[in-house]
Amino acid sequence: MQRQTTIAKPSEITRKWYVLDATDKPLGRMASEVAVILLGKNKPIFTPNVDCGDFIIIVNAEKVGLSGDKLHTKNYFNNTAKTTGGLRTRSAQVMVNEFPVEMIERAVWGMLPKGPLGRQIIKKLFVYKGPEHEHAAQKPEVLELKFVEGK
Repeated sequence: MQRQTTIAKPSEITRKWYVLDATDKPLGRMASEVAVILLGKNKPIFTPNVDCGDFIIIVNAEKVGLSGDKLHTKNYFNNTAKTTGGLRTRSAQVMVNEFPVEMIERAVWGMLPKGPLGRQIIKKLFVYKGPEHEHAAQKPEVLELKFVEGK
């Protein structure tokens, strides 16, 4: 007797809302667990070609932690111009102080599939610099990450 594999249909998927406090959480470890939840890999109905994941709200992005000496040695690159010399370089220190939302979004995006499905999945991530967010109507549950410890 063979077992039938169940494939999730987009109409059958129920999505939850989670809120996560990024205070003193290591960036990479937090981003990898957030990516798993956004993809829906924590659910038994996970299907690789269907968006099965949940919504995640990350607050206190400005208080995210970096391990080791990454605050001073890690750099973020972006080619901003279509002409020569358009490479923009920012250190992790500048990113934490001025662009913490972009830093977390880039870390999570790096762990998602690239293409139409990945672009659909990243739209379920909401990152806020401070402790306030505008999704109280969705009644998000507090998310405790399994493998992430604070500093």
